[in-house]
Amino acid sequence: MSKFVIEGGHSLHGEITPQGAKNEALEVISAVLLTAEPVTISNIPDILDVNNLIALLEGMGVKVSRGKKGEFTFCAADIDVSYIESEDFVKRCAALRGSVMIVGPLLARFGRAYFPKPGGDKIGRRRVDTHIDGFIRLGAYCEYDHTRRAYLLTAPADGLKGSYMLLDEASVTGTANIVMAATLASGVTTIYNAACEPYVQQLCRLLVAMGARIDGIGSNLLTITGVSSLHGASHRVLPDMIEVGSFIGLAAITRSELTIKDVSWDNLGIIPDCFRRLGVRLEQRGDDIFVPAQDCYEIESFIDGSIMTLADAPWPGLTPDLLSVMLVVATQCKGSVLIHQKMFESRLFFVDKLIDMGAQIILCDPHRAVVIGHDHRVTLKAGRMTSPDIRAGIAMLLAAMSAKGVSEIDNIEQIDRGYEDIEGRLNAIGASIRREA
Repeated sequence: MSKFVIEGGHSLHGEITPQGAKNEALEVISAVLLTAEPVTISNIPDILDVNNLIALLEGMGVKVSRGKKGEFTFCAADIDVSYIESEDFVKRCAALRGSVMIVGPLLARFGRAYFPKPGGDKIGRRRVDTHIDGFIRLGAYCEYDHTRRAYLLTAPADGLKGSYMLLDEASVTGTANIVMAATLASGVTTIYNAACEPYVQQLCRLLVAMGARIDGIGSNLLTITGVSSLHGASHRVLPDMIEVGSFIGLAAITRSELTIKDVSWDNLGIIPDCFRRLGVRLEQRGDDIFVPAQDCYEIESFIDGSIMTLADAPWPGLTPDLLSVMLVVATQCKGSVLIHQKMFESRLFFVDKLIDMGAQIILCDPHRAVVIGHDHRVTLKAGRMTSPDIRAGIAMLLAAMSAKGVSEIDNIEQIDRGYEDIEGRLNAIGASIRREA
């Protein structure tokens, strides 16, 4: 198990470019299973979760050709159907959260798919009811296989049928999975309360390029008219909005001047404004973000003078993946803020490590924490931490980079799941981070 050794207190400067979006990459790579023709995808991040999904597809028989950095061509013409029903395949899927996205394509194209309880971050309950309910509404049969400890979904002999459905939650992965299955279902599928995040929009655009018929892209009402088959296409993955937000937070916590390149500003939604509420000044320069160095970051209050609250919500609300970063930034701002993590009940449990470092945080319950900022008058102290998940891991890294002294973060494989060569890219702009086995 590797660790990071971080010497804090260094000022950063220069430019940094975000990687391709992890969550989008997992969706669009899964979509290649819907066709026997080649699909080329570029700007794929070189991270553990994505690489594991690609390896899983190769094990299924997908031919993968690697082009220039971040570009892959996938051809799913010769899938080993016997393998995708094997116990080994189900076990590999259970260890990888991103594997949930292959269920819809496999069910639509091959008529059968196992749905094991997926792995991934330990951040509380991450239910899969929305996925399975959607497949059942498309006509699939569902039974639990006790041997494989997975649900077996089976399409009717004449294939999936389009249907109207109102999702019980605007699940991003649930929406993506159901949309992929519906592209090859006969008839019309209407999905209301669909997630409309940019990454779902991107998936839909790829599917349309492959021959799917989808209306309402970008809204919470999607209409998919099924087609008999899909063909090959090319697609480019968006920059990762979570990395963009992480880099804004990094500039603020270290009081550094930083330019974040090629951010796809129009797809950042409310993220820049949420950082502004923490007192972080930033400028849009074309498709770049310039974050100037500041001596003080003052948290806003609401108009009536009450404490600022930052809470996650489905798009176009604030993504839950950035609340950990914003919480760490707030520890060195002037003022107080309530961080309300509504969607996952274990994501705030890493704050005890920040408290050990000297942060003033009151953990109210599993979903809410009040942060009282130090205004950089009291520096966080170096510490020894363990990364419980991707987002807490990057938040800990930001805290360590602002702390006085040398910190260590264990279990950095969690960070590697979501961030490509993070120490190399941060060291290039002035950080001091060393990876040790």
